[in-house]
Amino acid sequence: MYEPIRTKSVHSTMADASSDFPHRSREEELDIQLAGHLAALLAVTDELRGSTPSADLDGAAERLVEQVTRLRGGRAPLRATPSAGADPAALHRRAHTLAGRALVVAASRADTAAAILTAERMDAHSSALADPKELSAAH
Repeated sequence: MYEPIRTKSVHSTMADASSDFPHRSREEELDIQLAGHLAALLAVTDELRGSTPSADLDGAAERLVEQVTRLRGGRAPLRATPSAGADPAALHRRAHTLAGRALVVAASRADTAAAILTAERMDAHSSALADPKELSAAH
């Protein structure tokens, strides 16, 4: 009445643990995600350094480079070239958002160093947005 199944299923099963594509652990996936968020935060930090140079941003950029390099197994991140006419308030908002995303991943990964760094960056960008003098100094 029914035709027997003659081919293997296209769906993977728990019994068929071998597959043709590599699997990463949850920790490896979180490392990749965290490195990506921190690299994006570094790019925005570099943009801010171009429009409003400060020792705080310089130090933050170096710490971000260290964390991304650590998470990527020694590969240093690419650095952004600051563009002219960037809006510092928009950059601070973007950096705050990126730092928040990185903080969530760092917390779920239990990465204390990255969590502390991202929380500090969130505070710094919040302070910059709350202080209009700091933003107007860039114009």
